[in-house]
Amino acid sequence: MKSMYQYIRDIWKNPKKSLTREGYRDYLVTLRAQPAIIRVEKPTRLDRARSLGYKAKQGYFIVRSRVPKGSRKRPRIKGGRRPKRYIHTGIAPGKSKQRTAEERAARRYPNAEVLNSYWIGEDGKYTWYELILVDRSHPVIKADRKINWITRPAHRNRVHRGLTSAGKKGRGLVRGTRTKTVKHRPSIRAGQRRGK
Repeated sequence: MKSMYQYIRDIWKNPKKSLTREGYRDYLVTLRAQPAIIRVEKPTRLDRARSLGYKAKQGYFIVRSRVPKGSRKRPRIKGGRRPKRYIHTGIAPGKSKQRTAEERAARRYPNAEVLNSYWIGEDGKYTWYELILVDRSHPVIKADRKINWITRPAHRNRVHRGLTSAGKKGRGLVRGTRTKTVKHRPSIRAGQRRGK
């Protein structure tokens, strides 16, 4: 007997197959019509949000963020270069799209901290993520023993310091079966960039 969360998880394993083709396309059309960063009433993927720490109580809220796909452009170089050394486009950013989405939402809501985020869809132009934000000054959050750690000064602006799950993965701190994180800690630069 499957639980409700397992059914939701099965749908989001491959939404293109689980939903009809027209249904998934209409879903992406509604996402495109919305602003790049928008606060939503409830999470789209309830199972993923709950597993990442979301609670339906005061102090928690969900923000949907959109990030463009593709490579980035570098500012134009003022000095002279031969064409071979003048690389202007096609530069891969050092951060993942998910981490970029988290940082943009954190700048929009400076009174809150990003707890975590998850993928909700993508098309040929954009990728969308939903972010779990926690209001660090809310009395309910301060009184909750499970989450009041986020109100400490050490966790201020945690998303900009790579302390979320996406940030730690980008810094090479996630321990996997094939990689060892010994040379990754305390940071990539401290280990002579041997970690990545």
